[in-house]
Amino acid sequence: MSHTSSIIRRVSKQIMVGNVPVGGGAPITVQSMTNTLTTDVATTVAQIKRLEAVGADMVRVSVPTMNATEAFKEIKKQINIPLIADIHFDYRIALKVAEYGVDCLRINPGNIGNEQRIRNVVDCARHNNIPIRIGVNGGSLEADIQEQYGEPTAQALVDSALRHVDILDRLNFEQFKVSVKASDALLAVESYQLLATQISQPLHLGITEAGGLRSGSVKSAVGMGMLLSQGIGDTLRVSLIADPVEEIKVGFDILKSLRIRSRGINFIACPTCSRQEFDVIATVNALEERLEDIITPVDVSIIGCVVNGPGEALISDIGITGGKTKSGFYEDGKRQKERFDNNNVIDQLEAKIRARVSRTDPNNLIIKV
Repeated sequence: MSHTSSIIRRVSKQIMVGNVPVGGGAPITVQSMTNTLTTDVATTVAQIKRLEAVGADMVRVSVPTMNATEAFKEIKKQINIPLIADIHFDYRIALKVAEYGVDCLRINPGNIGNEQRIRNVVDCARHNNIPIRIGVNGGSLEADIQEQYGEPTAQALVDSALRHVDILDRLNFEQFKVSVKASDALLAVESYQLLATQISQPLHLGITEAGGLRSGSVKSAVGMGMLLSQGIGDTLRVSLIADPVEEIKVGFDILKSLRIRSRGINFIACPTCSRQEFDVIATVNALEERLEDIITPVDVSIIGCVVNGPGEALISDIGITGGKTKSGFYEDGKRQKERFDNNNVIDQLEAKIRARVSRTDPNNLIIKV
């Protein structure tokens, strides 16, 4: 099966978040945000390393106080991927984390004080080659914009974003990306569509405060999927009330489903019915857990009967089709002489997948979480 997409992406400028390019045709990056206390350095570092292990390209941490900047300094020393600081109101925090090696500042220029304070932060970012993310949220629009529109609208979010963009433009600073997030997926989509026509900087996608693991994943997939299918978006974060590791997994699943960026196993599996000849649900659940460490893209079809099984196996890298007592095994679309014992399907499939990865991609990084 092809791992490439026919989607034509919006043309954007490129910025660098640490050593990771964003925009300008670079692969769409997936990021998350820690939900630990930043001042708890050990716990925060452990969470960041778990996020890196499942594929995070960068991670954001909240830095709400000057005390937290000292924790940020220690965290930065102990991790390998780019670290973004989320800062509100106090411009001195931005200056301090810049000194400590921050890779990107998530900060709205208009809410950190007077023109001189803004200029200090922008000059510091310029001097240290640090990009900025302007992050507009439907739940925290400026008072005058709320009064003007009465409620969050796409134009209200874009007006807020452009207000901050104008500040950076006046200061001749181009190294920034922008987000216009809302908890309503359709509002967020409309906002990004509108903003995409008015600036050339990279866009950071997100449906903010999306909800729990299931509902938030669905809402994020619908909203971001609509935008990504239109070529809009250069980096994304799935916001879930869940372990941040799940945000990274869902983010990659969204990109994988659109053939934009593949990472790890793509399971194609039937929802099961009385025709299944082995336990498809248990098989897929077990293999998803066992094979989390594989990052090489592999399409694996697991179908419990012969109705759709052969067709799916023909377009998969590896496939299994349910049969009585023993099931058919396919590789590269070709049926193999070998058959799988239905009582030992999980172990046999795992072995075949790992053998394929070792054979076809010797440079594959196997990362144990």
